[in-house]
Amino acid sequence: MKRKAETPKAKIPKRSKLALALVAIGGLITLAVGVVIAAYAFVQYQYNAVPDGEPKTVTIDVPRGTGLSTMASRLEADGIIKSAFTFKLVTKLDGNEAGLKAGEFELQLPASMKSVYTQLAEGKPVQYSFTAPEGRTSAQIIRALSTADKLTGEVLGVPAEGTLLPETYLFSRNASRESVVKSMADAQKKLIDELWESRAPDLPFTTKREAIILASVVEKETGMDGERARVAGVFVNRMRRGMRLESDPTIIYGITKGEILTGRNGKQRGLRRSEIDRKTDWNTYQIDGLPITPICNPGRDAIAAVLNPPTTDDLFFVADGTGGHVFAKTYKEHLRNVAKWRKIEAQRKRGQ
Repeated sequence: MKRKAETPKAKIPKRSKLALALVAIGGLITLAVGVVIAAYAFVQYQYNAVPDGEPKTVTIDVPRGTGLSTMASRLEADGIIKSAFTFKLVTKLDGNEAGLKAGEFELQLPASMKSVYTQLAEGKPVQYSFTAPEGRTSAQIIRALSTADKLTGEVLGVPAEGTLLPETYLFSRNASRESVVKSMADAQKKLIDELWESRAPDLPFTTKREAIILASVVEKETGMDGERARVAGVFVNRMRRGMRLESDPTIIYGITKGEILTGRNGKQRGLRRSEIDRKTDWNTYQIDGLPITPICNPGRDAIAAVLNPPTTDDLFFVADGTGGHVFAKTYKEHLRNVAKWRKIEAQRKRGQ
Protein backbone atom coordinates (compact mmCIF):
# COMPACT_ATOMS: atom_id res chain seq x y z
CA MET A 1 0.00 0.00 0.00
CA LYS A 2 1.48 3.29 -1.01
CA ARG A 3 1.78 6.22 1.42
CA LYS A 4 0.45 9.58 0.44
CA ALA A 5 3.08 12.03 -0.47
CA GLU A 6 3.75 14.50 2.41
CA THR A 7 3.13 18.11 1.70
CA PRO A 8 6.47 19.95 1.80
CA LYS A 9 6.78 22.63 4.58
CA ALA A 10 6.92 26.17 3.39
CA LYS A 11 10.33 27.68 3.94
CA ILE A 12 10.55 31.14 5.58
CA PRO A 13 12.65 33.43 3.53
CA LYS A 14 15.83 34.69 5.16
CA ARG A 15 14.66 38.25 4.87
CA SER A 16 11.53 37.41 6.81
CA LYS A 17 13.60 35.76 9.58
CA LEU A 18 15.75 38.83 9.89
CA ALA A 19 12.69 41.05 10.05
CA LEU A 20 11.17 38.87 12.78
CA ALA A 21 14.41 38.97 14.73
CA LEU A 22 14.55 42.72 14.45
CA VAL A 23 10.95 42.98 15.59
CA ALA A 24 11.71 40.75 18.56
CA ILE A 25 14.80 42.73 19.46
CA GLY A 26 12.87 45.96 19.03
CA GLY A 27 10.19 44.60 21.30
CA LEU A 28 12.75 43.68 23.91
CA ILE A 29 14.39 47.08 23.64
CA THR A 30 11.01 48.76 23.92
CA LEU A 31 10.22 46.62 26.92
CA ALA A 32 13.58 47.40 28.50
CA VAL A 33 13.17 51.10 27.83
CA GLY A 34 9.72 50.95 29.28
CA VAL A 35 11.03 49.22 32.37
CA VAL A 36 13.82 51.79 32.71
CA ILE A 37 11.39 54.68 32.25
CA ALA A 38 8.99 53.16 34.75
CA ALA A 39 11.82 52.55 37.22
CA TYR A 40 13.15 56.08 36.75
CA ALA A 41 9.66 57.50 37.17
CA PHE A 42 9.26 55.50 40.38
CA VAL A 43 12.65 56.67 41.66
CA GLN A 44 11.77 60.27 40.83
CA TYR A 45 8.43 59.84 42.57
CA GLN A 46 10.23 58.61 45.66
CA TYR A 47 12.77 61.41 45.41
CA ASN A 48 10.12 64.13 45.13
CA ALA A 49 7.52 62.70 47.50
CA VAL A 50 6.96 64.56 50.77
CA PRO A 51 6.45 62.15 53.67
CA ASP A 52 3.79 62.63 56.31
CA GLY A 53 4.70 64.17 59.64
CA GLU A 54 4.43 67.20 61.87
CA PRO A 55 6.50 70.26 60.87
CA LYS A 56 9.80 70.41 62.74
CA THR A 57 13.34 71.70 62.44
CA VAL A 58 16.26 69.29 62.66
CA THR A 59 19.88 70.39 62.98
CA ILE A 60 22.47 68.25 61.25
CA ASP A 61 26.23 68.65 61.20
CA VAL A 62 28.10 67.82 57.99
CA PRO A 63 31.81 67.43 58.80
CA ARG A 64 34.31 68.59 56.24
CA GLY A 65 35.15 65.81 53.78
CA THR A 66 31.87 63.89 54.19
CA GLY A 67 31.10 61.91 51.01
CA LEU A 68 27.72 61.38 49.37
CA SER A 69 27.41 57.72 50.47
CA THR A 70 28.18 58.54 54.09
CA MET A 71 25.80 61.47 54.07
CA ALA A 72 22.98 59.49 52.47
CA SER A 73 23.36 56.62 54.94
CA ARG A 74 23.33 59.02 57.86
CA LEU A 75 20.23 60.83 56.58
CA GLU A 76 18.42 57.50 56.27
CA ALA A 77 19.57 56.33 59.72
CA ASP A 78 18.32 59.59 61.25
CA GLY A 79 14.94 59.18 59.57
CA ILE A 80 15.36 62.33 57.48
CA ILE A 81 15.06 60.44 54.17
CA LYS A 82 13.48 57.05 53.41
CA SER A 83 16.07 55.65 51.00
CA ALA A 84 19.80 56.28 50.92
CA PHE A 85 19.96 54.40 47.61
CA THR A 86 17.42 56.68 45.95
CA PHE A 87 19.08 59.79 47.38
CA LYS A 88 22.51 58.73 46.06
CA LEU A 89 21.19 57.56 42.69
CA VAL A 90 19.29 60.73 41.79
CA THR A 91 22.05 62.96 43.13
CA LYS A 92 24.59 61.18 40.90
CA LEU A 93 22.28 61.14 37.86
CA ASP A 94 21.73 64.87 38.25
CA GLY A 95 25.49 65.47 38.46
CA ASN A 96 25.18 66.99 41.93
CA GLU A 97 27.45 64.62 43.85
CA ALA A 98 29.93 67.40 44.63
CA GLY A 99 27.26 69.91 45.62
CA LEU A 100 27.02 69.09 49.32
CA LYS A 101 28.72 71.55 51.68
CA ALA A 102 30.30 71.17 55.08
CA GLY A 103 28.70 72.89 58.03
CA GLU A 104 25.76 72.72 60.37
CA PHE A 105 22.36 73.04 58.74
CA GLU A 106 18.81 73.43 60.01
CA LEU A 107 16.52 71.24 57.92
CA GLN A 108 12.81 72.01 57.70
CA LEU A 109 10.92 68.70 57.86
CA PRO A 110 8.98 66.86 56.64
CA ALA A 111 10.63 67.33 53.27
CA SER A 112 11.18 65.40 50.07
CA MET A 113 14.64 64.04 49.36
CA LYS A 114 14.96 66.72 46.72
CA SER A 115 14.22 69.39 49.30
CA VAL A 116 16.69 67.84 51.77
CA TYR A 117 19.40 67.93 49.12
CA THR A 118 18.56 71.55 48.24
CA GLN A 119 18.67 72.60 51.90
CA LEU A 120 22.08 70.98 52.33
CA ALA A 121 23.55 72.21 49.05
CA GLU A 122 22.12 75.72 48.86
CA GLY A 123 21.25 76.57 52.45
CA LYS A 124 23.43 78.74 54.65
CA PRO A 125 25.21 76.91 57.47
CA VAL A 126 24.21 77.83 61.02
CA GLN A 127 26.44 80.67 62.19
CA TYR A 128 27.91 81.17 65.64
CA SER A 129 29.66 84.26 66.90
CA PHE A 130 32.68 85.30 68.90
CA THR A 131 32.96 88.86 70.20
CA ALA A 132 36.28 90.48 71.01
CA PRO A 133 35.50 93.62 73.07
CA GLU A 134 37.38 96.85 72.45
CA GLY A 135 40.32 97.57 74.70
CA ARG A 136 41.36 93.98 75.40
CA THR A 137 44.96 92.89 75.01
CA SER A 138 45.85 90.18 72.51
CA ALA A 139 46.49 87.77 75.39
CA GLN A 140 43.05 88.46 76.84
CA ILE A 141 41.34 87.94 73.48
CA ILE A 142 43.15 84.66 72.89
CA ARG A 143 42.22 83.41 76.37
CA ALA A 144 38.56 84.08 75.63
CA LEU A 145 38.84 82.50 72.18
CA SER A 146 40.44 79.38 73.66
CA THR A 147 37.29 78.63 75.66
CA ALA A 148 34.75 79.63 73.00
CA ASP A 149 32.29 76.89 72.03
CA LYS A 150 31.84 75.36 68.58
CA LEU A 151 35.47 76.07 67.55
CA THR A 152 38.27 73.56 67.11
CA GLY A 153 42.04 73.53 67.49
CA GLU A 154 44.36 75.71 69.48
CA VAL A 155 45.80 79.12 68.76
CA LEU A 156 49.46 78.63 67.93
CA GLY A 157 50.61 81.84 69.60
CA VAL A 158 49.50 85.21 70.92
CA PRO A 159 49.45 87.78 68.09
CA ALA A 160 51.39 90.99 68.50
CA GLU A 161 49.63 93.64 70.55
CA GLY A 162 47.32 95.87 68.56
CA THR A 163 47.06 93.62 65.49
CA LEU A 164 43.48 92.38 66.05
CA LEU A 165 40.25 94.27 65.39
CA PRO A 166 37.70 93.94 68.21
CA GLU A 167 34.36 93.08 66.65
CA THR A 168 31.83 90.24 66.48
CA TYR A 169 32.93 87.49 64.10
CA LEU A 170 30.67 84.80 62.64
CA PHE A 171 31.81 81.24 62.00
CA SER A 172 30.40 77.79 61.27
CA ARG A 173 30.58 74.90 63.72
CA ASN A 174 34.03 73.31 63.90
CA ALA A 175 35.81 76.27 62.34
CA SER A 176 39.37 76.54 63.67
CA ARG A 177 40.34 79.08 66.27
CA GLU A 178 43.27 80.03 64.08
CA SER A 179 40.82 81.00 61.31
CA VAL A 180 39.05 83.41 63.68
CA VAL A 181 42.39 84.95 64.68
CA LYS A 182 43.22 85.39 60.99
CA SER A 183 39.84 87.07 60.41
CA MET A 184 40.53 89.53 63.25
CA ALA A 185 44.00 90.34 61.92
CA ASP A 186 42.79 90.69 58.32
CA ALA A 187 39.92 92.95 59.43
CA GLN A 188 42.25 95.26 61.34
CA LYS A 189 44.65 95.58 58.41
CA LYS A 190 41.79 96.26 56.00
CA LEU A 191 40.30 98.90 58.31
CA ILE A 192 43.50 100.84 58.93
CA ASP A 193 44.32 100.76 55.21
CA GLU A 194 40.90 102.24 54.39
CA LEU A 195 40.89 104.90 57.12
CA TRP A 196 44.49 105.91 56.47
CA GLU A 197 43.61 107.16 53.01
CA SER A 198 41.19 109.75 54.39
CA ARG A 199 43.19 110.82 57.46
CA ALA A 200 43.43 114.46 58.48
CA PRO A 201 46.48 116.44 57.31
CA ASP A 202 49.35 117.38 59.63
CA LEU A 203 48.82 114.65 62.21
CA PRO A 204 51.65 114.38 64.76
CA PHE A 205 52.44 110.83 63.66
CA THR A 206 53.43 109.42 60.28
CA THR A 207 52.76 105.67 60.22
CA LYS A 208 49.79 103.34 60.54
CA ARG A 209 51.48 101.60 63.44
CA GLU A 210 51.73 104.89 65.34
CA ALA A 211 48.04 105.48 64.66
CA ILE A 212 47.21 102.11 66.19
CA ILE A 213 49.40 102.84 69.22
CA LEU A 214 47.68 106.17 69.88
CA ALA A 215 44.25 104.62 69.25
CA SER A 216 45.02 101.94 71.84
CA VAL A 217 45.72 104.64 74.45
CA VAL A 218 42.45 106.39 73.55
CA GLU A 219 40.60 103.08 73.83
CA LYS A 220 41.92 102.39 77.33
CA GLU A 221 41.15 105.92 78.54
CA THR A 222 37.43 105.81 77.75
CA GLY A 223 34.86 103.21 76.88
CA MET A 224 32.18 105.77 76.11
CA ASP A 225 31.25 106.05 72.44
CA GLY A 226 30.79 109.81 72.54
CA GLU A 227 34.15 110.50 74.19
CA ARG A 228 36.68 108.70 72.02
CA ALA A 229 36.94 111.54 69.52
CA ARG A 230 37.40 114.19 72.18
CA VAL A 231 40.02 112.15 74.06
CA ALA A 232 41.82 111.61 70.75
CA GLY A 233 41.71 115.38 70.23
CA VAL A 234 43.40 115.97 73.60
CA PHE A 235 46.25 113.56 72.85
CA VAL A 236 46.77 114.92 69.33
CA ASN A 237 46.88 118.48 70.73
CA ARG A 238 49.42 117.46 73.38
CA MET A 239 51.63 115.71 70.81
CA ARG A 240 51.54 118.74 68.54
CA ARG A 241 52.77 120.89 71.45
CA GLY A 242 55.46 118.43 72.48
CA MET A 243 53.66 117.62 75.73
CA ARG A 244 53.77 114.12 77.22
CA LEU A 245 50.56 112.10 76.99
CA GLU A 246 50.52 111.30 80.71
CA SER A 247 48.05 108.43 80.37
CA ASP A 248 47.55 106.14 83.39
CA PRO A 249 46.79 103.01 81.30
CA THR A 250 50.25 103.24 79.73
CA ILE A 251 51.77 102.95 83.22
CA ILE A 252 49.68 99.88 83.97
CA TYR A 253 50.65 98.21 80.70
CA GLY A 254 54.32 98.67 81.52
CA ILE A 255 53.73 96.83 84.81
CA THR A 256 51.19 94.10 84.01
CA LYS A 257 50.94 94.08 80.19
CA GLY A 258 47.34 95.14 80.47
CA GLU A 259 46.12 93.00 83.35
CA ILE A 260 44.47 94.79 86.27
CA LEU A 261 46.59 95.99 89.15
CA THR A 262 45.89 94.04 92.33
CA GLY A 263 46.96 94.40 95.93
CA ARG A 264 48.01 91.70 98.34
CA ASN A 265 44.36 90.97 99.03
CA GLY A 266 43.82 90.17 95.36
CA LYS A 267 41.51 93.14 94.84
CA GLN A 268 41.99 95.82 92.21
CA ARG A 269 44.02 98.81 93.35
CA GLY A 270 45.11 102.17 92.02
CA LEU A 271 48.53 103.32 90.87
CA ARG A 272 51.25 104.03 93.39
CA ARG A 273 53.50 107.06 93.23
CA SER A 274 56.51 104.81 92.75
CA GLU A 275 54.85 103.27 89.69
CA ILE A 276 54.07 106.66 88.18
CA ASP A 277 57.72 107.63 88.63
CA ARG A 278 59.08 104.36 87.26
CA LYS A 279 60.32 104.66 83.69
CA THR A 280 59.23 101.95 81.25
CA ASP A 281 58.90 101.83 77.48
CA TRP A 282 55.17 102.51 77.91
CA ASN A 283 54.95 104.99 80.81
CA THR A 284 53.94 108.22 79.06
CA TYR A 285 54.50 110.19 82.26
CA GLN A 286 58.21 109.41 81.86
CA ILE A 287 58.77 109.14 78.08
CA ASP A 288 58.16 111.56 75.23
CA GLY A 289 55.79 110.64 72.46
CA LEU A 290 54.07 107.30 72.07
CA PRO A 291 54.59 104.01 73.92
CA ILE A 292 56.82 101.49 72.17
CA THR A 293 53.84 99.25 71.29
CA PRO A 294 50.05 99.44 71.46
CA ILE A 295 48.66 98.78 74.94
CA CYS A 296 45.53 96.97 73.72
CA ASN A 297 43.58 96.25 70.55
CA PRO A 298 41.65 99.42 69.69
CA GLY A 299 38.25 99.32 68.04
CA ARG A 300 37.03 100.96 64.87
CA ASP A 301 35.86 104.18 66.55
CA ALA A 302 39.13 104.78 68.40
CA ILE A 303 41.18 104.28 65.22
CA ALA A 304 38.89 106.59 63.26
CA ALA A 305 39.09 109.18 66.05
CA VAL A 306 42.89 109.49 66.03
CA LEU A 307 43.00 109.69 62.24
CA ASN A 308 40.40 112.46 62.13
CA PRO A 309 40.36 114.11 65.56
CA PRO A 310 38.02 117.04 66.24
CA THR A 311 39.42 120.55 66.29
CA THR A 312 39.48 121.64 69.95
CA ASP A 313 41.74 123.49 72.39
CA ASP A 314 41.44 120.74 75.02
CA LEU A 315 44.71 119.64 76.63
CA PHE A 316 43.52 117.87 79.78
CA PHE A 317 40.77 115.56 81.01
CA VAL A 318 39.91 113.80 84.24
CA ALA A 319 37.13 111.49 85.43
CA ASP A 320 33.89 113.23 86.33
CA GLY A 321 32.46 110.58 88.63
CA THR A 322 29.76 109.38 86.24
CA GLY A 323 31.89 107.11 84.07
CA GLY A 324 32.86 109.92 81.73
CA HIS A 325 35.39 112.73 81.77
CA VAL A 326 35.50 116.50 82.06
CA PHE A 327 37.83 118.35 79.69
CA ALA A 328 39.90 121.47 80.15
CA LYS A 329 41.86 123.87 77.95
CA THR A 330 44.18 125.18 80.69
CA TYR A 331 46.11 123.57 83.51
CA LYS A 332 44.42 125.85 86.05
CA GLU A 333 41.01 124.71 84.90
CA HIS A 334 42.22 121.12 84.95
CA LEU A 335 43.37 121.43 88.56
CA ARG A 336 39.89 122.54 89.58
CA ASN A 337 38.42 119.52 87.82
CA VAL A 338 40.93 117.22 89.53
CA ALA A 339 40.00 118.68 92.93
CA LYS A 340 36.34 117.91 92.25
CA TRP A 341 37.23 114.34 91.28
CA ARG A 342 39.32 113.85 94.44
CA LYS A 343 36.36 115.02 96.50
CA ILE A 344 34.11 112.48 94.79
CA GLU A 345 36.69 109.74 95.44
CA ALA A 346 36.89 110.67 99.12
CA GLN A 347 33.12 110.60 99.48
CA ARG A 348 32.95 107.18 97.88
CA LYS A 349 35.61 105.80 100.23
CA ARG A 350 33.72 107.10 103.25
CA GLY A 351 30.58 105.48 101.95
CA GLN A 352 32.19 102.06 101.72
